[in-house]
Amino acid sequence: MSALKTVQISANMQQGWKIESNIRDHHVVIDQPKYGGGTDLGPTPLEYFLFAMAGCIGTIGRIVAHQEKITLRGMEVDVSGEMDADGLMGRSPDAPIGFTSITISAKIDADLTEAEKTAFLTKVCHRCPLHANLTDRSVVEHRVV
Repeated sequence: MSALKTVQISANMQQGWKIESNIRDHHVVIDQPKYGGGTDLGPTPLEYFLFAMAGCIGTIGRIVAHQEKITLRGMEVDVSGEMDADGLMGRSPDAPIGFTSITISAKIDADLTEAEKTAFLTKVCHRCPLHANLTDRSVVEHRVV
């Protein structure tokens, strides 16, 4: 069995809606749009989540292409999520919280047939850790420290 790898970040929220983190050598900001009371200094957590999904699929796509000796010139990955905001806002106790569906669309620039591109994307999504976290339901714990 291989060793488990831990990926960890810390984020800090002070006043307002802005949340900041230093991840390796990168300063990252999450905020809310001005119409939502924020200062719009960064994407929302939901936008980052979808961006992370697209980025993960692109990264795994590059790995799979390299392993299978596919010349992958590029990928454009669009990710959208449908949700009912009443759940997260606490307006409706019966409303689901989070995305009820997520759609991933990829334009794959490689010399592959449509069927091969579909198979490639399926393999990539199967190996994407973020995709797996959603479909396999990771154990999530929370605690106050």
